[in-house]
Amino acid sequence: MKRGIFGGTFDPVHLGHINLAIALKEQCLLDEVMFIPAKLSPFKEKAPPVVSYEHRLAMLQLATAPIQGFRVIDDELTRKSPSFTIDIVRKLFEENLGQLHLILADDQVSSFYLWKDADLLARMAPPLVGSRVGAKVLDIPYATKVETPLFDISSTWVRSRLSKKKYCGYLVPASVLDYIEQHRLYY
Repeated sequence: MKRGIFGGTFDPVHLGHINLAIALKEQCLLDEVMFIPAKLSPFKEKAPPVVSYEHRLAMLQLATAPIQGFRVIDDELTRKSPSFTIDIVRKLFEENLGQLHLILADDQVSSFYLWKDADLLARMAPPLVGSRVGAKVLDIPYATKVETPLFDISSTWVRSRLSKKKYCGYLVPASVLDYIEQHRLYY
């Protein structure tokens, strides 16, 4: 089995996340993509997620449910913050789940060496880096650059639009948008 590990705060999950995961799953012949929402990223301790882990987990489950080969792993609720990718990768590696790969967007590459145990992480789960056509990607050992379609969406931008009550149906899956409206998130 060949599995992708896609971590992040997903605050909220948007179609850029889904597009990247689908593109890498299909182009790299992944059997499964495991989405792992972070309770708190070590890079965002001074700017924690806007909504709770439980809401972000629920939105991620709604966004991925209709897509075959996508699974959400709820592993963070009982972990101490902040969330380090190496901790979950070690756990998954020990479970002998097959070949593991980190899923990264090209904008994450420049900070990869700041991640805890980055070299070990790259060996245990060689990164698949989704990159815009023609984009230059810095070298990460063991990484594979994969050209993916451009979906230039950020959670920050989505939150900003939501806070202004602007239409976001082209940025966020409909089920997630319904959940956001139902729970009055980001307003």
